[in-house]
Amino acid sequence: MSWDIIILGSGPAGLAAAVAARCRDKNVLVIGNRWQDSPLAKAELVDNYPGLPGLTGPELLEKFVTHASTLGAEFVVGKALSLLVWNGFSVTVGSQVYQGRALVLAPGVVRAAKYPGESEYLGRGVSYCATCDGMLYRNKPVTVVGLAPDAPLEANYLKSLGCQVVYVSPHRPQGLDGGIPYVQAGRLAIHGEQAVTSLEADGTSIPCAGVFILRRAVAPTDLLPALETEGGVIKVDRSMSTNLPGVFAAGDCTGGALQVSKAVGEGHVAGLSACEYLDAL
Repeated sequence: MSWDIIILGSGPAGLAAAVAARCRDKNVLVIGNRWQDSPLAKAELVDNYPGLPGLTGPELLEKFVTHASTLGAEFVVGKALSLLVWNGFSVTVGSQVYQGRALVLAPGVVRAAKYPGESEYLGRGVSYCATCDGMLYRNKPVTVVGLAPDAPLEANYLKSLGCQVVYVSPHRPQGLDGGIPYVQAGRLAIHGEQAVTSLEADGTSIPCAGVFILRRAVAPTDLLPALETEGGVIKVDRSMSTNLPGVFAAGDCTGGALQVSKAVGEGHVAGLSACEYLDAL
């Protein structure tokens, strides 16, 4: 199925964009983590959101989710692993591909810094998607850097393909196949020549042909390398348009005050701008 607008991010900005777009009768798909995993859901008290004082973060966020759901927004829990710009936007989540005509980026702040060598070897041994690229490494040694709850399942999947998997993470994983070696490490670096040849984990070299880095979220610039940024945040204009046609951004990913009201306002504008873009096509 194809949607008018795909929104990446299920926090306040993404949900506000969904509400705005549904009010313009556009069909909307929101892709993101469970709302309970949002940073806002960990706030003990949000006392500066106009009209709704004294709510906890979970209470406020649940109201946002209920509003968007009641209006007919659809939700997929998961992380966007890859994005293809062709005849609209094709977003891969797990083994599923979702098609949209416009895109709103509202992922919040992806705080994880890149490892040495990660950017240099992206596409030459570094991958963020076991489902997408696993078959390329069948019968080859790979390492999985597990930084997300579903990373052990992805590692198990790679093993089922015939990959020779080593799992690396700061904390012992749950649900990892007992036949997969586990290395506890947090200081990592990726090495190679024309392509990846090893992962350095706390000073120990692990030979491998591929490194799967599985974080909770993928940075928007990894999904869209042509996306323009400024000072480490996505560059937008007053309509929340990016430099890419049909791509809008809102919330913490655009910088500025990291406040719920700012995220909601930008999300609403981004949703309306996406609708106007579609109406003009």
